[in-house]
Amino acid sequence: MKIKLVSIVILLTVIINTNAQNTDTWLGQDPINTITTSVPFLMIAPDARSGAMGDAGVSSTPDASSMHWNPAKYAFIDDDMGFSVSYSPWLRKLVNDINLAYVTGYKRIDDNQVIAASLLYFSLGDINFTGNQGEPLGTYRPNEFAVDLAYSRKLSTNLSGAVSARFIYSNLTMGQYVQGIQTHPGTSIAADVAVYWNKDISIANLEGNLAWGINISNIGAKISYTDNTLKDFIPTNLRFGPSFTVDLDEFNSLSFMIDINKLLVPSPPIYELNDSTGQQVIGSDGRPVILKGMDPEVSVVSGMLQSFYDAPDGFSEEMREFSYSVGIEYWYDKQFAIRGGFFYEDKTKGNRKYFTLGAGLKYNVFGLDFAYLIPIEQQNPLENTLRFSLLFDFDAFSNNNTK
Repeated sequence: MKIKLVSIVILLTVIINTNAQNTDTWLGQDPINTITTSVPFLMIAPDARSGAMGDAGVSSTPDASSMHWNPAKYAFIDDDMGFSVSYSPWLRKLVNDINLAYVTGYKRIDDNQVIAASLLYFSLGDINFTGNQGEPLGTYRPNEFAVDLAYSRKLSTNLSGAVSARFIYSNLTMGQYVQGIQTHPGTSIAADVAVYWNKDISIANLEGNLAWGINISNIGAKISYTDNTLKDFIPTNLRFGPSFTVDLDEFNSLSFMIDINKLLVPSPPIYELNDSTGQQVIGSDGRPVILKGMDPEVSVVSGMLQSFYDAPDGFSEEMREFSYSVGIEYWYDKQFAIRGGFFYEDKTKGNRKYFTLGAGLKYNVFGLDFAYLIPIEQQNPLENTLRFSLLFDFDAFSNNNTK
């Protein structure tokens, strides 16, 4: 994979210069005003099971990959110990060396407590850096990763809570100079706070389970790739939604779920432009003058609160900042699963819309999940790509050895 240094310059410009944006672009009657953050790889669905259900997972039945979706689900997981490995090729239509890998594991302490850990690794492949005159500067392998540790505990018969800590590392330029400025890896520390509730119910002589979950993820420090620029928000995200599972008979079960997401970072304002030059008007404080919206240069906590009322177009735009995932999962004899889903994002906030399909197999010690994404309005880095997750059940392994 060959990318000139100018491509990295453009990438960093998008990441570290949010004040340079102007959202005075219209799509129909609504302005296009996409929210951007640093380290967006944290928001990619890393496992094939939820990836096959429209990226829904905040209240689905617990599994080894619950760390990303809702770590509070671990407290209700059936097995004593588990492990999973997931792999997602990225931009497979263009290159073959960009990928996202996800490794998770959990261990039950007692009937009420579970600890879990994960590693999310995003490799951008081999990049040949060149200078302004095309001279080679070396071949590097930029990468990003996040290491998580979570503690989940039952708070009552039906309710659990969890907290997790996350170390984030992003090395996009390998220390190269960009526009005369030396870069360095960006690092941050973040946390998740989550709750999960579920209860067995009976409807029309059918047994089922009703659940809901809430997860506020990536609550953490801003990140920067140079010493001379303002730091940018990481993708602090609110995820919540319900799910319903019904046992159709002894062998067949069906689950439905909905996830609702909102980034808890400031919305980009609309800046005042000079009528003659089209350039941003600079105020007496040396900063661009805001025409509509609010100043995005605030603290992390202020940004989380401000994200609910700072959209330049008011309440209607705030509502457009929510994205939605709908998923369905069918299991036969707890050994074979078929999954489907749909993801929706407003056209002014990124316009991602896609269907997902997938399947799962579970045989004794091992489980294998597959996912496939079908975009419907624009290209997606995961289209025409098969993602998979491999799950390992230590309980089943132990039982086999004791027989």
